[in-house]
Amino acid sequence: MSADDKYPAESGRRRFVKGVVGGAALAGVGATGAVSINTLTTATGAGGGPVEAMVIERVSGPAPHGMPQVPVEVDDDGYIRGIWPEIDTEEVDGVEIEIAREELGGVEYSQEWFQYCGNEAHEGFEPDYDSDNYFKSDGLTSYEWQQDEKEEDERFNVTDFEDYEEWGNDVGSSGVGKPAATTWRSEDTEDDIPVILLRSPLIEEAAEDNEWLQASTDQGFIAWVNVCTHFCCVPGYKLAPDAHRYDAEDRVYCQCHQTVYDPFSISSALYIARPRPED
Repeated sequence: MSADDKYPAESGRRRFVKGVVGGAALAGVGATGAVSINTLTTATGAGGGPVEAMVIERVSGPAPHGMPQVPVEVDDDGYIRGIWPEIDTEEVDGVEIEIAREELGGVEYSQEWFQYCGNEAHEGFEPDYDSDNYFKSDGLTSYEWQQDEKEEDERFNVTDFEDYEEWGNDVGSSGVGKPAATTWRSEDTEDDIPVILLRSPLIEEAAEDNEWLQASTDQGFIAWVNVCTHFCCVPGYKLAPDAHRYDAEDRVYCQCHQTVYDPFSISSALYIARPRPED
């Protein structure tokens, strides 16, 4: 790990890791194995197959890899939205399909990051789904501040997070950041896409010298699709009273099977994205 991949030693901050799993790992799959992977995961309708995604790192538990990061930006009025990749048309097995994919911060960002746990069938992850991409209050949140201040489907503004450097609840430490439970690309859909939006001084600091974080975070805001990659449960960040038993009080903790993810460690994960269903 190079010096620019982490906080300065004197800061005592957690490390932010650049991609360490990538083309070399994929190259390790033999020719026959690669053919098998593509045959099993490519279907008429929308891609799938080997994908390298930026994720919040899985640090313990049975989940196979981290949960995918959602790049964010703050608009001119201070409202926070997710970035959706540009749409392109590709030919797969003689069939033209649409796919959302673009380079962002030196990384190939695509819809395939989110194609796991049944998410691949969600309307919101169709490349051309009509969404304003803003993060909106889920209406079922366990965060007391959000219950008091936000209506269901209300957008989030930077002013909602002004106390992010001091905020705390009864779980873990105060001052590591302020979270919100949101939905994303879920307008008029049967089910919501759960996303945690977090504003943290740790993110802000790390983005100063990290190309990916400069492109995928904004003013200390980071987000991820909050669906555990093990059995597709919805984990909690700074919510579970027993999280300390797994060193997870300031991390994302899935109570179902005790998987722990670290939103302050962003890494690259190589996995097999599931294909979208045929239209």
